Amino acid sequence: MMRLGPDFFQQSALDMAPQLLGKQLVRRFDPKTIRSYMITETEAYMGEEDLACHASKGRTTRTEIMYARGGFVYVYLIYGVYWMLNVVSGGNEQPQAVLIRGLETINGPGRLTKQLLIDQTFYGEDLLSSPRIWIEDSELKPEFLRTPRIGIDYAGKWKDRPWRFLLPG
Repeated sequence: MMRLGPDFFQQSALDMAPQLLGKQLVRRFDPKTIRSYMITETEAYMGEEDLACHASKGRTTRTEIMYARGGFVYVYLIYGVYWMLNVVSGGNEQPQAVLIRGLETINGPGRLTKQLLIDQTFYGEDLLSSPRIWIEDSELKPEFLRTPRIGIDYAGKWKDRPWRFLLPG
């Protein structure tokens, strides 16, 4: 399969999130160990106006990579324990990202980063050229469900937006 190119990542998070479903997240652990996982669940975060998005607090050291062009990895720590894996989307100065919430054999964003050994060293990794993580296209165009995002009760009306996408079953 082919690694996704720059055009794929230039679209808005809301467009990219459902299109990531069925794609393959590839992780090279060492020279002999490469594993591929189908993406099964995502959530879109739509920039400074979206109160659930980290960019809603403006440009900070933490969110700086979100202001780059799409295709970079944005990771952050929650509860002091779990790293969250996000894919930056859109163009320069459009701070949007898609959270990868689930993979074919791994449910939950904290579990997947733990199993894939993803930590703060992945912050800013370029999915277009990284030797250790990338996303490959697939021929799948799966049906999907839309629901409100999870764990963002603080975001007011933004918590009810149906910006979580998942494969049924």
